[in-house]
Amino acid sequence: MPTGTAELRAGLPPALAESLEAWEEHLRLQRDLSEHTVRGYVGDVVSLLDHLVRRSGRTVADLDLATLRSWLALGRTRGDARSTTARRAASARSFTAHLRRSGQVAEDVGLRLSSPRAHRTLPGVLGADQARAVLEEAARPAAEDEQPADTALRLRNVLVVELLYASGVRVGELVGLDVDDVDRGRRLLRVLGKGRKERSVPFGAPAAAALEDWLTRGRPVLATAGSGPALFLGVRGGRLDAREARRVVHAAVAAAPGTPDVGPHGLRHSAATHVLEGGADLRSVQELLGHASLATTQVYTHVTVERLRAVHAQAHPRA
Repeated sequence: MPTGTAELRAGLPPALAESLEAWEEHLRLQRDLSEHTVRGYVGDVVSLLDHLVRRSGRTVADLDLATLRSWLALGRTRGDARSTTARRAASARSFTAHLRRSGQVAEDVGLRLSSPRAHRTLPGVLGADQARAVLEEAARPAAEDEQPADTALRLRNVLVVELLYASGVRVGELVGLDVDDVDRGRRLLRVLGKGRKERSVPFGAPAAAALEDWLTRGRPVLATAGSGPALFLGVRGGRLDAREARRVVHAAVAAAPGTPDVGPHGLRHSAATHVLEGGADLRSVQELLGHASLATTQVYTHVTVERLRAVHAQAHPRA
């Protein structure tokens, strides 16, 4: 939870704390949301309920539209971005909808709560040449005196970067892969995405070669009795942490001169953009990325169109 959320939650009146706990259980067990998403939603609603208490509210029956609006407005005065306000409003609407469905209130006051549309922005996207340079830097041959453990880590890091770009998977999906989730013959990953939805994602020959190197010459060096089935391992043999995977990507990108600083999500966006520019249809890219809605995927068309306009303005004699 965000800093201070635990303290705010501990200070809630018992009735509000009970309603919050019931909703949190609903998010985990019935909606099957990821732990990260649950923490974000709960943190937002703890803030809302603390705001309600400061307005003398003691139960969810005291929660009205004016309280919701004043809570969002307070966040805006403190500098919340449009995207943060939109997310907080979505959290509040989820909470009030659950209150109505569970019979705790007679009316869903969140239905009338509007919020600004979040600006749909993307992190930096690598050009195809830049992506190639990053991958070449990551695969640069090692020094002759490299130790076995260093070789194993280098081979792992190459595979991290190759697979993230080749498949467009999220970093959490990548580090969650087990060895058996990889179909080496058909070059497919079995990925467990958001909402525990499973999908198959293809990868190409360079990533397949990096995978073979890691499985034959890298992973056995780091594996321990407690490694389990994890595909990617950390230096002590446990499952690779997403934070370390992010560090690996940033280091690989920094080693390629002239490339913008992007992390795993930037590689995902780069992969989607390059696939679209190569002629793939939007539905295929939606399936590749594991987006529940095509509207989420459509943001990539804006990137490619803007790039086309920039090229046209620069190159066309009558632009």
